[in-house]
Amino acid sequence: MNHATQPRAPRSLQTRLLTTVLALVLVVWSLAAALAWRETRHEVNELLDAHLAQTAALLRLQPLDELDEKQLNEAPDLDRHQPHVVFQLWHEDQLLARSASAPQQPLAQRRKRGFADSEVEGKAWRVFVTPGRERDVRILVGERQSVRDEIVLASLTSILKPLAWALPLLALGIWWVVRGSVRPLGRLGQAVAARRPQSLAPLPTQGVPPEVLPLVTALNDLFERTARLLATEQQFTADAAHELRTPIAGIRMQAQVAQGATDAQERTQALEATVQGCDRATRLVEQLLQLARLDAESTSTSSGDGDTGHSTPLADAARQVAADLQTTANRRQQRIVLHEPLAPGLPVPLPEALARVLLRNLLDNALRYSPSGAEVHLHITAPGNGGGHGCLVVEDSGPGLTPQEQARLGERFFRVLGTGQSGSGLGWSIVQRIARLHHLSVNTGTSPTLGGLRVEVGW
Repeated sequence: MNHATQPRAPRSLQTRLLTTVLALVLVVWSLAAALAWRETRHEVNELLDAHLAQTAALLRLQPLDELDEKQLNEAPDLDRHQPHVVFQLWHEDQLLARSASAPQQPLAQRRKRGFADSEVEGKAWRVFVTPGRERDVRILVGERQSVRDEIVLASLTSILKPLAWALPLLALGIWWVVRGSVRPLGRLGQAVAARRPQSLAPLPTQGVPPEVLPLVTALNDLFERTARLLATEQQFTADAAHELRTPIAGIRMQAQVAQGATDAQERTQALEATVQGCDRATRLVEQLLQLARLDAESTSTSSGDGDTGHSTPLADAARQVAADLQTTANRRQQRIVLHEPLAPGLPVPLPEALARVLLRNLLDNALRYSPSGAEVHLHITAPGNGGGHGCLVVEDSGPGLTPQEQARLGERFFRVLGTGQSGSGLGWSIVQRIARLHHLSVNTGTSPTLGGLRVEVGW
């Protein structure tokens, strides 16, 4: 049976830093060693080449007839490296003299002058060729290349050996520095892990390194948004439970009345009241759900996920909503008046669904608080010469509101007492939530023509 390959756990940040830094140090150290070998070899070769030239110059200054047998079989002892230096004296094709360790074959081509690399009897040689004082005499002074390599290696070892001993100390120091650098992340993780699930207090930022501070700030912002969301949900739950209790109690009471009614008229009235109570409860639930969706959208927008690219032709939405509400208005002989000309191409920066919700709540409130036979006026205009700014105005002929009452508009479940109208007080909360979410302005006042409330929405 084949089992799915388990993904490898990612390496810790400390391990990745240590691996990367130590690998980089090792690569740089190796490159530096290779460069040191090259430079040391170059310098040593130049120095030993000078020794070869100096030896050849001394041999050239001494006449051949003054050399005894011992001098013809040993190279001059100039310094501690000279026992490895050999020479040959050639006259045409005849070997006149050589040092004891010099081979019988020529160390290099005798006709050339200067330095040359050659191979004699399977050994690599570095040779200096120069003419002697006598005619057709060639002086060849050479040194085995292996001897030079030993000198280079000894010189390089004396340089790199302390550095090689320093590598473990450097690795230990890097480990200590990296471990100390990532310790704030470990402390942050421990602090978050030790928090109680219900704790949304911000993390302390004092002493946090600048590289970690954006993470702590983002976490604190997340905690703040979560706290606001939880508070909103708790408030929503409490408000919904409080507001739903009244219509449900009324429905239950009317159902009991219908259940115990003795005549058909009483039963019919109780059932009609029950249906009306169900309608009010349905409307309340719809408004509560709209507020919940707006709260969720507000939280998403504040975290950078909101969609602000929507646009809706407001005139089309207004005509549709007015047509939907006209049936309700007709029951009280009310009329919705759309003042012409509307701005046909004027868009509002809202999704179409929210534009309809905004218009429906404004018009529904205006109809609800206007007397029978009243008119509700709706204006959609573009101020100036069509500079891209729009204005929506809804006016009614109701009793209006005092400045104190206008200031409280938008508070959830706030209703003006003494109007005799049913409602949940959520319509204005929905309007202002949509306005804040999509950067619309909402202003209220008194209608100069109808005398009731005047609402102006601008963008």
